[in-house]
Parts: sequence; structure tokens; C-alpha cells
Amino acid sequence: MHYKKVKGILSKTNGMNLYRGCSHGCIYCDSRSVCYQMNHPFEDIEVKENAIALLDQKLRSKREKCMISTGAMTDPYIPLEQKTKLTQQALETIYQHGFGVTLQTKSALLLRDLALLKKINHRSKAIVQMTLTTYDEDLCKILEPNVSTTKERFETLKILADNGIETVVWLLPLLPFINDTLDNIKGLLDYCIKARVKGIVFFGAGLTLRTGNREYFYTQLDHYFPGVKHRYQTMFKDQYECFSPNHYAIKDYVEKTCQKHNIMYQQKAVFDYLKTLPNQFEQVSLF
Repeated sequence: MHYKKVKGILSKTNGMNLYRGCSHGCIYCDSRSVCYQMNHPFEDIEVKENAIALLDQKLRSKREKCMISTGAMTDPYIPLEQKTKLTQQALETIYQHGFGVTLQTKSALLLRDLALLKKINHRSKAIVQMTLTTYDEDLCKILEPNVSTTKERFETLKILADNGIETVVWLLPLLPFINDTLDNIKGLLDYCIKARVKGIVFFGAGLTLRTGNREYFYTQLDHYFPGVKHRYQTMFKDQYECFSPNHYAIKDYVEKTCQKHNIMYQQKAVFDYLKTLPNQFEQVSLF
């Protein structure tokens, strides 16, 4: 861990990352990609020490309320958050200024801030986005070794629903030859139905690989899944998008299940919902 002062905290689309780097250890993580120009070891997490002051200043200057998002590059509830409490402080700042928030995470640690999320939701809007990849708990501990297990995340989703916090689940990545099966997706969707999730983000069965994360991913394949790297190299070569041979069957099942259980799944609808406050969402829906 190391601290760094930064010049800005919010992107043009009102997204923020309070940390750079991660300790979850997910073997497929895109944030390891060289294109993000991280100048320190990935596990040596950079803490943006002036993030809260910058966020406070930025929210004070905004003319209109909006949704603030976090978690696109680094999970806001990495274990280090228990010590620094940056995410908690950011939520308090967002609440004080009357903005909405959406957090993307794989960690049950967010329940520490449940009361704060409820306060934000009462005043404006709070949504939790949870990533689920693998129904099998043993496999989950290999693919995502230092984070809450899938079952723990499912229990977290249920608690959020019971407390009036709506959720969106990201079903990805489904790694070819590893967790890209209908049985896996059926188990995950069953969790989603039982947890009463509002929406599902599903880009397809597969993953993306770029310089940086590809090399790390292949090293982990050699360690945990001998022979699978060769199948990737043969089928995908240096492709960015690596779609599973089961892609269409899984996509069809996801869409039909969402339709049956009234779960939002069309990408535009889901992302409009995530980025807009309640009155704004009603206006978007009219058009």
C-alpha cells in the first residue's frame, strides 16, 4: 500500500476510483492490462489520499444532482477499505450533498455501510452492483481467491433487497472451458431470482484479454488448469474478445430467464437505470 495525491477524482461520466490496484486476486482481472498505465505493482495498492476532499469540492460545484459510480477499475471494498474507510467517507460525502450512488463490488464488506446506503436511497438513490461468475464454491475460490464467495455475495444481495436497496448483477466473465456451462449459469440465475435483483448485465459468455492481464491469466491457467492455456492459444490466438463455444446457448438461456422473471437485461435499459436519478429515469423512459 502507498498513498498518492491526485489532481482529480470524478470522470466526465461521474465515475471514481478511490484506489488503484487490487488484492482480490481474480485470475482474469482486466485492470492488470498495460493500457491502464499503472506504474506500480498491482497488489501494491495506491490510496488516493486527497480523494474525499476532491469529491467534496466537486459535488459542491455541480449544478445538478446525479448518480456517482465507483468500482469500475478497483473494487471499493477491497480488504484495505476496513482500515482506510475511504469508500465509507465517500458515501457520507455523497449523502451530505444529496447525490445518488452506485457501487460495483464482489465483497460482503459493503454491508458495513448498509445504514448509510439506506439513507442515500431514502434521499435520492443507491444501487449495488454485484459480480457473480461461478456457482461452484470451490471453483470460485480458485478464480477469485481473496474475495467473498458466490454464496456470501448471494446472501448479501438478499439482505440488500430486504432493506430496500435494489441490485444489478454482472454475470461475467464466463471463462471458456472452465465456468462457461449452462449448469453454472442456471445456478447463478437461480441466485438472482431468489435475491430479487432488478437487472442483469451480460455481455456474453467469454472474457476479454489484453497485454498484461493475458499473461497473468495464462500463468494462472498453467497452475490451476493444466492444458487449458493451449486451448486458448489455439482457439483465440491474440484476440481481445474470447467467446465461449457455448455463447449462444447461454445467451439465449439468460434472456429467456430474465424475461420470465421480469428482470431487466437489455443493456441500454440497465445502464440508463444505473446512471439516472428516479425523476431522470422516468424522463428517459418516456422517450
